[in-house]
Amino acid sequence: MTSSLPQASSQALAFGSKPPTLLWLVRHGEVETAYQNVFGGRIDMGLSDNGHRQAARLAEHLRGQSLDAIYASPMKRVQQTLLPLLNERVLVPVILPDLRELDFGDWTGLSWDEVLAKYGVSASSWLVELEHGRMPRAEPLSALRQRVEVCLNRILSQHPGGQVAVFCHGGVIRVILALLLGWPLSQLSPFELEYASLTQAACAPHCAQLRLLNFTPWRELGA
Repeated sequence: MTSSLPQASSQALAFGSKPPTLLWLVRHGEVETAYQNVFGGRIDMGLSDNGHRQAARLAEHLRGQSLDAIYASPMKRVQQTLLPLLNERVLVPVILPDLRELDFGDWTGLSWDEVLAKYGVSASSWLVELEHGRMPRAEPLSALRQRVEVCLNRILSQHPGGQVAVFCHGGVIRVILALLLGWPLSQLSPFELEYASLTQAACAPHCAQLRLLNFTPWRELGA
């Protein structure tokens, strides 16, 4: 489901005379069938055939944006999602290892049903479990937030007033939104971030506005 935030809300945020930095937060495309509905985390899987088609539609949509920079996770599924866009642009992406997906610990490789059977936890509540340290041997939330915040600060400081695409993962995008909006991570549980989706945030030094959530060009343009 795509959500666009009403423009009226932007009037409540004083960006001042300088334009905000626009962040395009891009989730990778659909992964290989074996890893769908699975807590993949650090497993370095690739895209499915459909995922490659989604990546092509993403590139087609972003072609119309005047991007000043591209940042990306080094993981295979992200790099494959990014590739069609690079075939059309002279921009060289900046690979940031700390944009990699979080480590799900003992949940890694388990399907949603297996987590429910083994731990009695619904897959939809994983953000709550992570926030309260109830995901065995997973990356601590404090460490996740710290590494993502370093990346976010670097991007915003180097591109004031620019337009930047950040290709990464669903978990990382949620952390970025939590940092920008000042929300606990668990409050983002209702926010759907589908494969190959675009989310846009306008960022100024002391405020941020979510302008687009979970837009899927592959659905609008046809995968």
